[in-house]
Amino acid sequence: MEIVKSWTGGTACLLQAALRLTNDQFAEHLGISTRTVVRWHSNPDLAPRTEMQQLLDMTFERAGDAVRHRFGLLMRPAPEPVTEAQALRVAIAIVRRGAEVLLVCRRGDDTLSWQFPAGMCKPGAAATTVAVQETHAETGVHCAVREELGTRIHPKTKVLATYVLCDYLAGEAANLDTVENMDVAWVPLAALTRFIPADRIYPPILTALEAA
Repeated sequence: MEIVKSWTGGTACLLQAALRLTNDQFAEHLGISTRTVVRWHSNPDLAPRTEMQQLLDMTFERAGDAVRHRFGLLMRPAPEPVTEAQALRVAIAIVRRGAEVLLVCRRGDDTLSWQFPAGMCKPGAAATTVAVQETHAETGVHCAVREELGTRIHPKTKVLATYVLCDYLAGEAANLDTVENMDVAWVPLAALTRFIPADRIYPPILTALEAA
């Protein structure tokens, strides 16, 4: 039986392929968010946290012989770079409330980083719709789209990112996705670059917020 000494995003995706599950099905099988599975596809060298390593170990050990055999075949050749990441698209919501903007504090590999709410766009889904839905799912905040600010290949994740400027409508900001996020906060526009360095912010975002 193939032995995995330490799981990475790439080997987790190979297990998903051996199980013949979609991203949503694999996430449900593991009891995690689809967002985490997407992150593994985008970052094949990513090392999941200890508890996730244990969950993947248990999933592999409980898999049938056919699944383990397929996994072994997939592991033997040098894995090709995961090309799905280039086809992935995410919607990033810049939600403003007066002189404030909504941020979430993402969990990473022993690090935390403040980001705008975001979600994966499934085939056929509009980025504007995803931006509104994911903002509410992550934070409980209702917002309305004002305009799309543009699209680029994200310099870090290499996925296609569409940025959507939104206006706050209602709701108290709360951390509703405790697996992916540590915190949620309304941040003064004047203090935004203290949370996210200016060189990491898509320039049209700063232009739009300054105009506001």
